[in-house]
Amino acid sequence: MVLFPGLTALDLVGPQDLLAGLAPGSLHLVAEALGAVTSDTSLSLMATHTFETCPQDLDVLFVPGGDGTPAQMRNARLLAFLRDRAARSAWVTSVCTGSLILGAAGLLRGYRATSHWCVRDAVLPLLGAAPVAERVVVDRNRMTGAGISAGLDLGLTLAARLRGPAYARTAQLVAEYAPDPPFRAGTPAEAGPSIVRAADAILADLVAGSIEAARR
Repeated sequence: MVLFPGLTALDLVGPQDLLAGLAPGSLHLVAEALGAVTSDTSLSLMATHTFETCPQDLDVLFVPGGDGTPAQMRNARLLAFLRDRAARSAWVTSVCTGSLILGAAGLLRGYRATSHWCVRDAVLPLLGAAPVAERVVVDRNRMTGAGISAGLDLGLTLAARLRGPAYARTAQLVAEYAPDPPFRAGTPAEAGPSIVRAADAILADLVAGSIEAARR
């Protein structure tokens, strides 16, 4: 699981929690350097491996998203690492704008994929991917999740592929994952125009930066 400055912690922590029990001790948090990596909400996560020390052959390669996405779409070292490990990974996965980083590495060209709604339709096509408005999209060995909270859906979907539906259902029950949000505002269609405008203002820099990075 890749860490980078400005990642969204929930993109990673949700799937990590659901997948950690599959193979205890073999889940690696990988960054350019060992030590603390700060999320886009100032939460520190600890990298346990660097690009150089990360195992060569992985069952799952995972990339989160976050405000730091545009910078990572231009990060040659990260993109080279992703291309190398993806060539031997059973599953290449992402949550939120992590799919844009995979796309910048050339790993989604010709694949169906999803991302956060704010960039899905505008940016994925620039990277050669076909955008799909679903919580989790599986195309061959590529598995992409939509925005932030969809990491839980991706984690369960991936757990089912790796260990079977009974394992995934048990993990869902242990996590008490039974979404019943207090507001119906989780998609632009549900939220309505005024809430969408407010969200667009918050996300504007991320969207603009991602489009610029994808066009380079």
